[in-house]
Amino acid sequence: MVRTKQYAVAASGQWTEEEEGRRRLPSGEVHAWEPGRNETVCGLSLSRSRLTRFPHITWTDTFPASGGAADRVRRVCPRCASLAGRRGGDARPGWQRTHPRP
Repeated sequence: MVRTKQYAVAASGQWTEEEEGRRRLPSGEVHAWEPGRNETVCGLSLSRSRLTRFPHITWTDTFPASGGAADRVRRVCPRCASLAGRRGGDARPGWQRTHPRP
C-alpha cells in the first residue's frame, strides 16, 4: 500500500479573512511544507527565508482552480509544485512508462 504525503503550506505573507471567523491565510509566494520539518520541499529554510507556516492549509488549496485559500497567492514555487504535485488547472497527467524493458 502506497501512502501519499500530506503537504501543508509555508508562505511569505499572511492575511486574515474576516468573513469565516478570522482565519489566517497565506499570501505572496507559497511553498509546500511537510509538518515536522524545518524546511520546504524545495529546500528553503523556513526561518532564514522568513516563511510563515500554515499547518491548517493543505497544499492543494493554494491553487487558484481549487477555490480554497488562493485568494492572495501571487506565486506558487515551481520546484515545490513539481515535487509535491501540481493539481491546478495546468495539471498534466503523471509520466508513466507504457512498455518497460524486460
